[in-house]
Amino acid sequence: MDLGLKGRNAIVCGSSKGLGRACAAELMRAGVTVVINGRDAVRLGATAEALQRETGGTAIPVVADLDTEAGRDALLTACPEPDILVNNNGGPPFADFRSLDRSAMEKGIGMNMLTPIQLVQSVIDGMADRGFGRIVNITSVTVKMPVFGLDLSSGARAGLTAFLAGVARDVASKGVTINQILPGYFRTERLQQGFAANAAASGRETEAVARDWEAQVPAARLGDPEEFGKACAFLCSAHAGYITGQNLLLDGGLFRGAF
Repeated sequence: MDLGLKGRNAIVCGSSKGLGRACAAELMRAGVTVVINGRDAVRLGATAEALQRETGGTAIPVVADLDTEAGRDALLTACPEPDILVNNNGGPPFADFRSLDRSAMEKGIGMNMLTPIQLVQSVIDGMADRGFGRIVNITSVTVKMPVFGLDLSSGARAGLTAFLAGVARDVASKGVTINQILPGYFRTERLQQGFAANAAASGRETEAVARDWEAQVPAARLGDPEEFGKACAFLCSAHAGYITGQNLLLDGGLFRGAF
């Protein structure tokens, strides 16, 4: 399917690896020039080169910390008029909520709620003026299905979802959509870190923890980042203009609910 995105410009945050990288790859395959982002210059440069080889598209690497004003400005300098914004940021590590002090809570809320809102504020009016915009926020299945140890991440991402629900309706008539994708258990470094943390806390082997998590998924497997990227690219496409304010679960059936 031609996604109708050739010649468009995108910012994909946190895209040196994992789900962000997969989103960048699919947008590049669709003809989008993508600003990719990470904090490790060596890794980001290698990712940009690899993505260009894989897709034949254009990746512009911007080393930046999204949680700083300077970092966000660097992204917008590289792409001052984005047609697409994919918000993706690391979350706080697994932790018992009892161990969280105020500083840790403020940092988590900043990463997973305030930073994406500030980026949306920066790009949304330009999108509306040009009559086209796609904003996709990568949140988590834990927004709907809490997981102990991810309480701060879940709470901040739920706050982002609620905050943008009204914003999405406000700009829908201007050709701008805002949606969230809620990933379940995907084969990423972050999930592997979660397995390791769980194993350390329980005294079990990491492989055994991974098998237990996989067994919870009705699809009987972990998700492939590539399939996540394809779903993101569709939500960014010219064909998805009537989809807004939605939360798309990509979890292999992990969340056991009809709504």
